[in-house]
Amino acid sequence: MTTGWPEVLTDVVERSVTVELSTLTASGKPVTVPTTPYPGAGHRTIDVSTGLAYPAKAERARRDPRVSLLFADPIGPDMDRRPVVLVQGLASVRDGDLQANTDRYVALSTAKLPATTKGRPRLALRRMAWYYARIWIEVTPLHAWWWAGRDLEGAASEWHAPEDTAAPLSDPAPPGAAPPAWIAPPGEWRPLVADALARLPLADVTVVDHKGFPLCLPATDVAVADEGVTLRIGPGAPALAPGRACLTMHGHDPSFQSQENHSVVGTLEPAGEGWLLRVERALGDWSLAGGSVRMALGFLSKGPALRRRLRAEAARRDQPVPVVRFPGERGVSGP
Repeated sequence: MTTGWPEVLTDVVERSVTVELSTLTASGKPVTVPTTPYPGAGHRTIDVSTGLAYPAKAERARRDPRVSLLFADPIGPDMDRRPVVLVQGLASVRDGDLQANTDRYVALSTAKLPATTKGRPRLALRRMAWYYARIWIEVTPLHAWWWAGRDLEGAASEWHAPEDTAAPLSDPAPPGAAPPAWIAPPGEWRPLVADALARLPLADVTVVDHKGFPLCLPATDVAVADEGVTLRIGPGAPALAPGRACLTMHGHDPSFQSQENHSVVGTLEPAGEGWLLRVERALGDWSLAGGSVRMALGFLSKGPALRRRLRAEAARRDQPVPVVRFPGERGVSGP
């Protein structure tokens, strides 16, 4: 790496199937969702993406570039032997060339997650621009902490970028209003959280630190209580302050052919030897779980609504709707 990053960070970026991306709402509340990380150009950034048809993560990062990335997912080959790594950094949003963004995502995602497209005709995949058309979020790391495991036992190892480290500006925001949420949130959070905790292997909690950055950490002993959700955070974690918080529960199969995630938001406060999240509401989520037929139907059923949003978002940026092209086609380069 030419950046001076610690080798541990390089390793988890390249090998991790998911990373928890935390962004801030306009009112400063953290929202955390899992996504797939990729090394940026020249290994200067850690890059994640979101669909052009559902750009909320990118718009939050463009408005407030303070973000965090938590690499704490042990699912996948050799991942259980890799450390938990937390990164705080500055985001640069890229949507000035939607076709180039889409070409890059097709190339990188099919190389990193080959099982997600194995056996599927390219003709069918080319009809899924509503999924493959992407906005990229490039994160310039400022600080990193890492521990041996999700229990955060012992003091963290730390790395800090030079004080003059800066991130490039994001591409200009498109004119007009951003689209509304396209998935309705569940009406009641308690059964959602209870079911997710019973089935999904991972839970992470995000707060905002004293510098206004999201701080996402693994949570243990998570349980539904009368007042909200109780949880613990390992003793080696950075000091936390009570305040606005997000709890994200998630899991996936090792090849990422299925994935599920659910988030609730509220206020975190000390409770005995642990913490209590007073939940306000659950957020809408896009999960693909169940058998292969159910997952395929669930995925494809989203196409009609997202195609309309895709056309509208491309038009807001005064660009044509991207087409899905694979490496080697029409001069498209590989990953």
